[in-house]
Amino acid sequence: MNILRTIRVSLRALGRNKMRSFLTALGIIIGVSAVIAMVSIGQGAKKAVEDRFNSIGTNLLFVRPGSRSFHGRQGGSGTYQNLTPNDAKAIQEKADAVEYVSPSVSTRAQVVYGNKNWNTSIQGVGAKYPEIRNWEIDYGIFFDEIMVKTGQKVCVLGNEVNNNLFEGDDPIGKIIRIKKVPFRVIGVLKSKGESGGWFNRDDMIAMPYTTAQRRIIGRIDRIQSIDVSAVSMVRSVEAMEQIQEILRIRHKIAPGAEDDFHVRNMSEIAEGAAESTKILTILLGGIASVSLLVGGIGIMNIMLVSVTERIREIGIRMSVGARERDILLQFLTEAIVLSVLGGFIGIGLGIATSRLISHFAGWKTLVSIGAIALAFLFSGSVGIFFGFYPARKASKLDPIEALRYE
Repeated sequence: MNILRTIRVSLRALGRNKMRSFLTALGIIIGVSAVIAMVSIGQGAKKAVEDRFNSIGTNLLFVRPGSRSFHGRQGGSGTYQNLTPNDAKAIQEKADAVEYVSPSVSTRAQVVYGNKNWNTSIQGVGAKYPEIRNWEIDYGIFFDEIMVKTGQKVCVLGNEVNNNLFEGDDPIGKIIRIKKVPFRVIGVLKSKGESGGWFNRDDMIAMPYTTAQRRIIGRIDRIQSIDVSAVSMVRSVEAMEQIQEILRIRHKIAPGAEDDFHVRNMSEIAEGAAESTKILTILLGGIASVSLLVGGIGIMNIMLVSVTERIREIGIRMSVGARERDILLQFLTEAIVLSVLGGFIGIGLGIATSRLISHFAGWKTLVSIGAIALAFLFSGSVGIFFGFYPARKASKLDPIEALRYE
């Protein structure tokens, strides 16, 4: 039997009951659109997480102070301030898997310019902070090593602070006061936005950590953390091991004893977050696929009804020479055409739904060709799987009994 002729016959058969055919395909339409929409939400979440970590730097490592025990009571992480600028210097000089190092201290303070003021985060960092954090300068400059060593009273504003204090005016060269100490603005960082909805990364002021220690915090012998950038993401684990070895020697930690510091690898955190979003995508896609299964059952049900309604037609076809495989192919083609047409409509509806979700809910969605192909392939498979039994039942009818059927 000619396949094109079979498809035309199938379309005519489905066209006799347009509303029933549409309602039957509706399960496939909803299933395919749900799969595409849900997978696009999962893919969008994954892409958003990847972009967030890429903006921070996947070869980034954080060195934090450890805990301290006092009279048998164990303090939490960071309760023992034992990191020094010399620790950061030793890491830079001795760890060949490390590219950049930035000592770090932080606090909050009220910032005043003219008749405006703003409470913000004060970040005392090293000269390589922008390179470590993948943070570009919007305009102006970032402070250099000389400014750090001499503890100059200069600062670089985050975008949020700049907008609140200067309201669009050029801040370069202007003097602001932090805890009554005058600071000259030399640059503004590009906007990075919120971090996971918890805080605005642009709501900060960066200054040399030496200046922050002496002028703002008042403690110059300790730093709160060390930000480290590995040479590459591949060598980030090696860099972490080198940092641990260097600090254990410097802090005179005996073999087998617990470290008094913590080193966190951002690439491991990024991989864990990516794996979580991957599981989320699979879960959402799996839940949406249930509606495809329901749609397939609907196709099987309607095709069985169709076989019952067309028993006499089947008998006539067989009496004029149609073979079992011709009848099987005809009814199977009807089921496939029904599911494929539903799949096409569902793809368009799924893409539209994902865009509407992105527009109204503000969620990032990403419709991939792979998700579309998978949904379409699955819809065709549903037609074959659930259409085979009714088609086989039709092909096995006795022609004589079929012709007698009223």
